[in-house]
Amino acid sequence: MSLKFDENLPIYIQIMDYIKKKVIIGEIKEGDKLPSVRDLASELKVNPNTVSRVYQELEREGLTYTQRGMGTFITEDKDSLYNLKKTMARDIVSKFIYQIKELNFGKDEILTLLKEELGREGD
Repeated sequence: MSLKFDENLPIYIQIMDYIKKKVIIGEIKEGDKLPSVRDLASELKVNPNTVSRVYQELEREGLTYTQRGMGTFITEDKDSLYNLKKTMARDIVSKFIYQIKELNFGKDEILTLLKEELGREGD
């Protein structure tokens, strides 16, 4: 894993978001074992306590579970993974809407712009 940190956002949140994105796009699959706290901390060049916090928060959110003596694994609960995907998408859309409204675009203009851009995609 390689990650370039933004000094305006706590590192543990950036690592959490990075792992979540990897799960959503399928680079980390349900049931996969995550690297040990020490291994990931070494790889990312962060304090092991930071990675430990990341794993605790991911478990609190239901994205991971820990098996004592075996490690931390990604949940196999498809509903949790789908909800994570929807939440992340909503966050992106909310930021987009906020930023485009700052440019004085109205709802109809935003929809037109989105349709134009989606048309370019060829999907």
